[in-house]
Amino acid sequence: MKIGIIGTGMVGQAIGGKLIEQGQDVMFGTRDVETTLARTEPDGFGNPPFSQWIKGQPQAKVGAFPEAAAHGEIIFNVTAGVASLAALGMAGRENLSGKTLIDIANPLDFSQGFPPSLAVCNTDSLGEQIQKAFPEAKVVKALNTMSALVMANPASVPGDHNVFLSGNDAEAKEQVAALLQDWFGWQPQQIVDLGDITAARGTEMLLPIWLRLFGMFQHPFFNFHVAVGASPR
Repeated sequence: MKIGIIGTGMVGQAIGGKLIEQGQDVMFGTRDVETTLARTEPDGFGNPPFSQWIKGQPQAKVGAFPEAAAHGEIIFNVTAGVASLAALGMAGRENLSGKTLIDIANPLDFSQGFPPSLAVCNTDSLGEQIQKAFPEAKVVKALNTMSALVMANPASVPGDHNVFLSGNDAEAKEQVAALLQDWFGWQPQQIVDLGDITAARGTEMLLPIWLRLFGMFQHPFFNFHVAVGASPR
């Protein structure tokens, strides 16, 4: 399947690398291809730059945002949340129309330092803003409550844990649930459909506690699990 990945950071590399291993036709989208491939400094977390990582992925394609969006039958948004609307705008409404858009981004605002705050929350979410801005796209919020390494390899966290998804299009959510199983190894009982895209408010607001847990554990191999008891009569 042709996959367009909007963004070239750590999340895009984890998702894209997993899909490339399976033989999917992946194109990464960036604002400026030449600048991205010329960058040699590590990212803010010390990871190697995309220009170095992509050398080990000869099957992958790299293009500008519109090229990657046009290429993909399925689109992943893995850009920084505060830049997502602009990046998707550059990708082009016509290139997103009718397609399932898996939104993994979180609206983290680092302008005041660390820990970040949420640029949008409570009565709105980034997922909702993307769906409103691109009404012809089928936006499904998923995979945004864990590290990139766990997204692409849920077995890296032992035991029961969950991935949440939400969106307005039932068929698109079914498609994403199937892809989570087939591509990444999530089990059906681990996938929790929270309902329409307004549920993205809740999953995006899990990020502050995720960051606190990361600071406590000092590694990203953990995730959330919903334990359900018997309903009282």
